[in-house]
Amino acid sequence: MEQTVEQKLKALYELQTIHTKIDKIRQVRGELPMEVADLEDDVAGLETRIQKIKAELDDLEDDIVTRKNLIKDAQANIKKYETQLNEVKNNREYDAISKEIEIQGLDIQVSEKKIREFGFEITSKTAIYEKALADLEARKNDLDAKKAELGTITAETQKEENELSVLADKATKDIDERLLIAYNRLRQNAKNGLAVVTIQRDSCSGCFNQIPPQRQSDIRQRKKVIVCEHCGRILVDEQMAMETETV
Repeated sequence: MEQTVEQKLKALYELQTIHTKIDKIRQVRGELPMEVADLEDDVAGLETRIQKIKAELDDLEDDIVTRKNLIKDAQANIKKYETQLNEVKNNREYDAISKEIEIQGLDIQVSEKKIREFGFEITSKTAIYEKALADLEARKNDLDAKKAELGTITAETQKEENELSVLADKATKDIDERLLIAYNRLRQNAKNGLAVVTIQRDSCSGCFNQIPPQRQSDIRQRKKVIVCEHCGRILVDEQMAMETETV
């Protein structure tokens, strides 16, 4: 059976009443869910950064080992060439072997320089690594505390919210699709989530702008859906709010 305008308005106001109670429950949680999400992002970011720095430190340690091995090889070559010097038969061979000894010596100097540079880099990166570890520990502690706080609040309110959500779903079925779309759009756009409001002190209780007497009279007659000319919210009279069954 087709609903009357009055029935439609009552159904809308009842849905608004339920949603307002849900909104208040979620307000109790405040910014905690967002704070938890931000801290989780921070922890993930720090863990990624720590892994990257650790990989860089491992690479530097490997580079030092490689350079030390190059030094050992060069030193072994120098010994080999020095032995060969004692067996040379002419100046050309002597100069060639001396040149090889000189090259090996230069290679040792380059490797020693690189090892020092790697050492400085390791010291610098280790400090950054240790700070990142400390930051991670602090963020994890903050995250645990926020999660515990959120968990406590959620545990206290979740049952009530679930019950209200069931009621909201049930109430939604009593509202025609066109009105429901308008209602949801208004709720989404309103900072306080109010799409259906009453008249209070001759004003819209959503935006507090005054409503002309004739328009108030039309609202009380409940013959058509009337919206506030200023904010677009659906208006109902105070008597309807009192008549609507409380949830």
